[in-house]
Amino acid sequence: MNSTVLEIFRITHADAVVAQLPLLASPWPMTYITIAYLIFVLKAGKLFMQARKPYNLKNVILGYNLFQMLYNGFIFLFSAYYLFVKPVYDLRCMNTLPAEHAIKPIERFVTYAYYINKLLDFLDTVFFVLRKSYKQITFLHVYHHAVMFYAGYWIFRFYGMGGQFAMMGLLNSFVHTVMYFYYFTSAMYPHLKGNLWWKKYITRLQILQFLVLFCQALFVLVFNPSCQFPRALQCVQLAQATILTFMFSRFYVRAYAKPKQQ
Repeated sequence: MNSTVLEIFRITHADAVVAQLPLLASPWPMTYITIAYLIFVLKAGKLFMQARKPYNLKNVILGYNLFQMLYNGFIFLFSAYYLFVKPVYDLRCMNTLPAEHAIKPIERFVTYAYYINKLLDFLDTVFFVLRKSYKQITFLHVYHHAVMFYAGYWIFRFYGMGGQFAMMGLLNSFVHTVMYFYYFTSAMYPHLKGNLWWKKYITRLQILQFLVLFCQALFVLVFNPSCQFPRALQCVQLAQATILTFMFSRFYVRAYAKPKQQ
């Protein structure tokens, strides 16, 4: 049975070029990194900090937030250009570009850059642990980071880069650009934190992105069933969009709606 389960680790890459990219040749690096992340943020990190005072990471976090804001802004602009300004996809059926397409190297580059950013997102939680901000390490936070990173690898392996998930990259990078701008501003000017009234709208943007992704997958399944984008991945997108819409909506109600009612 174990050998049968491990067969999935031996499946040939859908795109041979992807197999040559750092960290993507084998599923083991992704597996070990994800497991190490979960162990650290859920158990080992708290044990490490148990007898220690919270670290002062203000300058590190400022640099990290600024870098993430610029990094995500770059991905958003690239994605927007090739989705709307010089479109390379039919938005009604966004299949990955063929290997011989002139824009294929750019599709791989932008997708890979986005994926590496999901690895950098892990540092968010690491900083929470080192600062003993444990209340921010919620199930939603950990689940979102771990799934986005680990599932991404298997999508690249079975399907390739780009295609319909380019819309996810566009929306997610935009939300993260706004989010890290907020984080940078609140860390740089802590006295303004209480006046940054638009914090809750970042969560609304997050919910909106998942609703858009849900509608995208549903539209293709219902109105364009001949689309070659795999139905299994359409269903995965529908399921994850549903789960994350529910989880972020519940967070929004608890964080912003309920206090006003009390």
